[in-house]
Amino acid sequence: MMGELTFFLGLQVKQLKDGTFISQTKYTRDLMKKFGMEEKSSVKIPMNTSVKMDMDADGNPVDQTRHRALIGSLLYLTASRPDITFVVGVCARFQSAPKESHMIAAKKILRYLKESQEVGLWYPKEGGFKLIGYSNSDYAGCRVDRKSTSGTCQMLGNRLISGLARSKIQ
Repeated sequence: MMGELTFFLGLQVKQLKDGTFISQTKYTRDLMKKFGMEEKSSVKIPMNTSVKMDMDADGNPVDQTRHRALIGSLLYLTASRPDITFVVGVCARFQSAPKESHMIAAKKILRYLKESQEVGLWYPKEGGFKLIGYSNSDYAGCRVDRKSTSGTCQMLGNRLISGLARSKIQ
């Protein structure tokens, strides 16, 4: 009666004969506009792997409300973007007293999203039902308290069915 599902809770759904594609392209564009990143250059990676963020006690403080709004928006975006889940989790650690370095790192994620706005999740109709799980950890990678950040994802055939990044596992 209402037709084919194309948009649901900020997720764009494209149903094709060989599968379904879920993305948040419109949400990403709106996010760029909200945080004034439309004219900024894009980057190829969301965070350099050699970067180890810390409390940055000597750094300049930034507006906590704006920083939390950015982190919250990025967390919502991870529903269809598992490629940013880890780096958003790293940036989310510093919401209580955000510094300029933390805001710069979060805005770099936005610059990465500008490069890859069309990325999403593809769920093909065909495929096996073999359950495969992946996990990773940075083993005491947090400079503040030496706790680990880990992540897992589970695939059913070649379809992502669950993904999770956890910060500060003891």
